[in-house]
Amino acid sequence: MNALEIIDLQKVYPTGVKALNGVSLQVKEGDFFGLLGPNGAGKTTIIGITTGLVTLSSGVVKVFGHDISNDFEAARRLIGVVPQEFNFSIFEKVFDIVVDQAGYYGIPRSVARVRAEKYLKELGLWEKRDVASRTLSGGMKRRLMIARALVHEPRLLILDEPTAGVDVELRRGMWEFISKLNKSGVTIILTTHYLEEAEQLCKNLAIINKGLVIEHGTKKELLSKLESQTYVLDLDKSFRGVLEGYTVRVLESGMLLEVSLNSEQQLTSLLVAIRKEGYEVKSIRPASNRLEELFMQFVEVKK
Repeated sequence: MNALEIIDLQKVYPTGVKALNGVSLQVKEGDFFGLLGPNGAGKTTIIGITTGLVTLSSGVVKVFGHDISNDFEAARRLIGVVPQEFNFSIFEKVFDIVVDQAGYYGIPRSVARVRAEKYLKELGLWEKRDVASRTLSGGMKRRLMIARALVHEPRLLILDEPTAGVDVELRRGMWEFISKLNKSGVTIILTTHYLEEAEQLCKNLAIINKGLVIEHGTKKELLSKLESQTYVLDLDKSFRGVLEGYTVRVLESGMLLEVSLNSEQQLTSLLVAIRKEGYEVKSIRPASNRLEELFMQFVEVKK
């Protein structure tokens, strides 16, 4: 079954701005799906329509088979959403924010309190349960948003830039939590500007630009379309040689070498060529995230 099915979705605002221009995609139940695109591409509009915050102009959106246009209440109960912006009362206590959210879904307060304790503990917020939310750090507020979105135990969780402004350690902790959640059966849709996050977590991806899905498939399928990859090599001495057939840029003192390989060139062949020039490679790393390179490749082509 598809957790989310979108067919020819269009959105035109009263100003005439066309935010979505016939988006179609499917997210299967149990998937960890990445929805990627530059600012203004239409990602947040898709989320807004799916969650009932934005009215579609035309098209079909179904959540576990429930059409949001005529069966929205059933669809809404299956969705949890973590928006980009904090939207809870800064004066309310952490525990109350999570418990009160459950009331919107008709969950008895006794059940909500048990669930709130469970998710606040799992997200490292239990000790903060009785403090006003305004006293939390940015990372804690992000985790509170996730706890609130989970209290009615949705089958589909939508995360819109969930780690924006979160430090590296907290980000990786959140990665572990949402990965565990996905393994338990919750379908997750993630939008993020941290493309290493999408490469690390997602199974399937869609890249959207200017209101259109320009690529859609498994992570492996999309990465196979990468036309080139760039590596940074740390050498044992300053580079003065020549690497015929490679795009090369010498960095810093000359001991760092940036080399781009096309889809037909192998990393092992590059290392052999460097040794023939009389240099040893001390270490090697990608110059950037592979998904980031692919993303830029697709977006540039579609401009």
